Formats: sequence, structure tokens, C-alpha cells
Amino acid sequence: MKIFEIKSHDGPGRYGKLGDWESPLIINKDDFTIAKDESSAYDVEKEIAERSVNQTIEKAKTVKDKEIAVIQGSKYIDLRIKCLKELEELGYNGFIIANADDLLLHPRDLVDLVVRLRENMKSSSYLIFPFAEAQFIPLLVYMGIDAFFDDIGEYYSYINVLMSPTKTYDLETYKLYDMDQKELEKYNKNTVDFVLREVREHMKNSSLRNLVEERSATSPQYASALRILDKNYSKYLLEHTQLY
Repeated sequence: MKIFEIKSHDGPGRYGKLGDWESPLIINKDDFTIAKDESSAYDVEKEIAERSVNQTIEKAKTVKDKEIAVIQGSKYIDLRIKCLKELEELGYNGFIIANADDLLLHPRDLVDLVVRLRENMKSSSYLIFPFAEAQFIPLLVYMGIDAFFDDIGEYYSYINVLMSPTKTYDLETYKLYDMDQKELEKYNKNTVDFVLREVREHMKNSSLRNLVEERSATSPQYASALRILDKNYSKYLLEHTQLY
């Protein structure tokens, strides 16, 4: 298991180290043991979601090196928390939030889930959001996400979409560059890397909130999530906000 060490907070966002890496970070899956899980769709009956949670926990029990596991539970926060707590008891400290793409389309569900997970998890545990566009990373970190995968860079290269720090561009419509798929994949992954570097530097300077507000105009979902976070979870935000 790789130790997650918090160096400082900027709001609920946590700057620190995960093993030898500076966080928040992009996780290379080859460097970690990730337990298999039993996935379920986001909008399903609770019985199906509960079965997914139970089977995910059973699969996680069989893994020798308990590092990263998946938090299932679909749209049911109580099941997500149950999954988190039982996986922590097994010895895991890294947790992938399942159904991430659906959550980005449901800002209230996204905010409620991330906040409730953070409130119920150990401080030595960390959350991974697996499929985040670059523009959403500052907000996700501010809410409490610690790590990401860069699979979205590869995925967008397949469909000829370029990622910038603020939006995405279909290169069939916006002729910004003439790139092959490998070049575009590298560009997209570099964009994610840049945004995370940007986020970490803002955290070191206690200015992450400024960056989050600057990016809030990039999408309706982003703006809605920030409004919900401010309105419904002001106490959560203030707990880790430095006072001057």
C-alpha cells in the first residue's frame, strides 16, 4: 500500500504526496494493484445496486495487495458509503468512484456524493475520479478528489476531439491542428498533466478557489455544481479554508 500524506489544504482540496508522487495526481495503473469489481449502471433499482456493492466487496477480499478498489452503489449514497467503509476495513486506501461520466451530468448527485464520501472516509484514504475532462479537474480537486486517470485523453483521441484546459474541440469542426491519433492522444494527456500542475501550484499559493471560479463559465454542469457546493455545503468548505 502506498501512503497518502496530506501536506496542506486549500478548501477541502488536499495537496500532498501519494508514495513518491505529488498529489493531486494522474495515476498510472501499472504502478498500483486495482481490485476487480462488479459494475452496475447509474440509474438502476436499489436491489441491483446493492448486489453490485456486495459482489465488489467479495472480489476485493481476494486481492493480496490491497491498494485501490472501486466504490459501487449507483445513485444511492448510502450504498456508496457502505461500500467505502467495508473496503477501508479490508485495508484499501485508494478508491475509484464508479459511474463518473454519469455523475458529471448530474451536478447535485456529484456534489452530494463527493462531500458525503469525504465526510465518511479516513483522512489517509484518497478518492480517484477516473474519467474527468480537463476543465472539470480544478472543481473536482476543490471538492475533495485526490487523483485521476488520463484514459479520457486516449478516448477523445479516438473520436478526434482535442482537449484544452477550458473546453473540448471536435477537430472535424474546428480545424485547429492536423494530427494523427497518437499525436492527439499525447496532446490530450499533456493537457491533463498541465491542468494538474496548474491546480497544484494554485493550492500551494492558496488560490485554488480563484481558479475554480475562473473555470465555472466553461460549462453549465460546472457552474451548477459550484453553486450547489456553495449553497448546501458552506460548512464543509469553511472547515478547511484558511482564515486571514
